[in-house]
Amino acid sequence: MHELSIAESLIKIIGEEMAKHGLKKLLSVKIIYGQISAIVPEALETAFEILTVDTPFAGAKMEIEVKPMVVRCRQCGQEFSPSQEERMIMPCPQCATEFGHEIISGRELYIDNIEAE
Repeated sequence: MHELSIAESLIKIIGEEMAKHGLKKLLSVKIIYGQISAIVPEALETAFEILTVDTPFAGAKMEIEVKPMVVRCRQCGQEFSPSQEERMIMPCPQCATEFGHEIISGRELYIDNIEAE
């Protein structure tokens, strides 16, 4: 379960940001992750909850949003989001090229917003 180490890293980053601004209690955090980043949202929420017990982060609301996979066709430059079934062979809706597309989103993992006091 790599979500545990991800939650640890998120907590460290959030703590550093809160310290910079003199904030003591985390109220909520919004996390954005890419559709192909292999994150299990429920596992990340559980890990965050477990790691924040008896800390200033305890009880904070975690919002998790998925960012879809978007690729750019290597042949015509068309950007599109392949369906789950088309992840191995991704036919471009414009020119039907199937391979070699550039992934331009879907692998992200970042903190979008922190609300604290």
